[in-house]
Amino acid sequence: MAHLPNLIIDLAIILGTAAITTLLFKWLKQPLVLGYILAGVLVGPKFSLFPTISDPATIRIWADIGVIVLLFSLGLEFNIKKLVKVGGTASMTGVIEISAMILLGYLTGVCLGWSTMDSIFLGGIVCISSTTIIIRAFDELGIKTQQFAGIVFGILVIEDIVAVLLLVLLSTLAVSKQFFSAEMLVAIMKLGFFLVIWFLGGIFLVPSFLRSSRKFITDETLLIISLALCLLMVVVATSVGFSPALGAFIMGSILAGTIYAERIETLLTSIKDLFGAVFFVSVGMLIDPALLIEYAGPIALITAVVILGKAFMVTFGALVVGQPLKQSIQTGLSLAQIGEFSFIIATLGLNLKVTSGFLYPIAVAVSALTAFTTPYMIKASGPLCTWVESKLSPRTRLFLTSYSSGAQTIGSVSDWYRLLREHLQVMIVNTAVILGIILLASRWLMPLLLEELAENWATVLTGFLSFILITPFLWALVLKRINQPVYTRLWTERRAYRGPLVTLAIARGVIGLGLVLLLLDQFFSIKLVLIALVIVVGIWLIVGKRLPLIYELIEKRFLINLNARQIYQENRMGRNLLPWDAHLSYFEVSAESPGVGYTLSELALREKYGVNVISIARGSMTMLVPGRDERLFPGDKIAVIGTDKQLEHFISLIEPAKKEKAQATPAQEISLQKIAVDESFPYIDQSIRNSGIREKTQGLIVGIERNGSRILNPDSTTRFLPGDVIWLAGNTKLIKEFQRENRLRSVK
Repeated sequence: MAHLPNLIIDLAIILGTAAITTLLFKWLKQPLVLGYILAGVLVGPKFSLFPTISDPATIRIWADIGVIVLLFSLGLEFNIKKLVKVGGTASMTGVIEISAMILLGYLTGVCLGWSTMDSIFLGGIVCISSTTIIIRAFDELGIKTQQFAGIVFGILVIEDIVAVLLLVLLSTLAVSKQFFSAEMLVAIMKLGFFLVIWFLGGIFLVPSFLRSSRKFITDETLLIISLALCLLMVVVATSVGFSPALGAFIMGSILAGTIYAERIETLLTSIKDLFGAVFFVSVGMLIDPALLIEYAGPIALITAVVILGKAFMVTFGALVVGQPLKQSIQTGLSLAQIGEFSFIIATLGLNLKVTSGFLYPIAVAVSALTAFTTPYMIKASGPLCTWVESKLSPRTRLFLTSYSSGAQTIGSVSDWYRLLREHLQVMIVNTAVILGIILLASRWLMPLLLEELAENWATVLTGFLSFILITPFLWALVLKRINQPVYTRLWTERRAYRGPLVTLAIARGVIGLGLVLLLLDQFFSIKLVLIALVIVVGIWLIVGKRLPLIYELIEKRFLINLNARQIYQENRMGRNLLPWDAHLSYFEVSAESPGVGYTLSELALREKYGVNVISIARGSMTMLVPGRDERLFPGDKIAVIGTDKQLEHFISLIEPAKKEKAQATPAQEISLQKIAVDESFPYIDQSIRNSGIREKTQGLIVGIERNGSRILNPDSTTRFLPGDVIWLAGNTKLIKEFQRENRLRSVK
């Protein structure tokens, strides 16, 4: 009989048991993750009724690969632009909730008499919700089109980012044993620097490489290339002292901005499912059922802390940033659980040997309990909101309504704030790039040259090559003109800003000089500094006139790569929320739809349902603000604006079974934008029809705020009055150009 390696036997046991448990949990309509964990308990060393694996060390390696693949897959769903589009509501709510839950988890651990490190890790475990469980619950309940869902998904993005950062910070904390220490400060600064360098370099290089190789890319080569890039970044991240998970997440985020993101996600699905299953089974293998019985009290307490704490803090955070009471409660009760990242954080504590053995099974048990309660919490949000409103006084209800409405009005951004933000962006980005070039030259290029040249020649050559590479970025840091119209207006019209403007220019020059001196000090001896400085000035004078063109080409290439992916793989519901609860959702017209074949005028969508069709995507073509004579055909992907109730009613026209299909994203980006009617607005006292805004922006005016009242779906004869706030849905790029032209017109 041929001898089988232990790995094959162990995988047969693991996958066979997992197959049975997942089928059982699928039948019970419970998350499959819990089925994998149960399979791990059954095949683990603490449970003797089932066959036990014989080589846990090898399975642990597979589980580590599973973590890398899971984080890489998560990064593919992230996309650096996704964070920008999350918006202030989700960002601030997420920050409030995460900060409060970390503190609450830490205090809970202290109250239980646990060690400081156990308590800190408990705070990290309870602050991250489960994306998998929430998406599954939303799908089953059919509420992905509702307004609060967009806020929930935005908060999940913030939580995912914080979870990745926590892996780095907790690793540093485990080594230094001090929360406020020089090591922690250095780790934070080092992390920030490398994140900027990796994202800038990755976005500039990786999409360019894929674009140049597109003739040779097939599904097979694309899968190999993406996994190779992932593991390469894992090696780089580990070599500079960060976790493999961080490297995998970063490379996933870089690839998420490419045109191949969807294909990579599809190709990676089977690999992610396989290694993810092994990881979650390995999670269950570390659970001791006896410990769960012994720590039943702490498990019940922490479960209550997670459910009540997250529900309250998310609701509170959403109210603070101006969300209505109903949406705030719905958001809070949706996020009252922990999940996959909690397992990874708990595993980190075990691997670093800084947490007690009981913390891991407690985290898994709490995750299982909160996953089970999540659908019931979401269902209870409506009745709970009704009960809370009945207990509030009329004065309190009026205050909450007024506060919510006021928080969503347009906030004017001063010219000085805009200019300062753009200056800081240029200074931070170019400083990071220059430091990155100097670091790569000293750590990588110079050792290579030392193998072929004498030390002095290698050092000098490295220094000059480094200076040539940094000159475009040095020019941008010191001399690039930033938002010249605003700069000129502040300088000429507001004398009080001349001092700060001069200070900004001096700061840019000082930073640039400091970086040049750093380069000279790094590669040149004291005797050669003056000679090198003269040569550096000479090089600057020779190529100085070409530096703006070189930098413009580099910047243009970077922006092309950054915006390469026009079709986002994300649920874009609830973006740019309207104060009257209308929001943007996407639907696909089914073949059995009663509306197929009819024109928009025949369907009378605005009259019957109160909704507006903003775009129709048909194949590779997208029609923004389609005309009344446009017909609906099977497979059309339409963007619709309306309230929760209106959209729920509208679904019956598009999808008879009232089951929402996968969200579709049009080929062109559309959004809702707010425009203030002030002295710069060129169409004051003109009607909507005569203004021509529809034609200029390919947009549709879906609402107007006027003197505290709101006009939804205004008639085309409605005139614009000073002080109005216009809500315009349509082509994002054209709307922003329209706003920019208005600002320039006001300057002139």
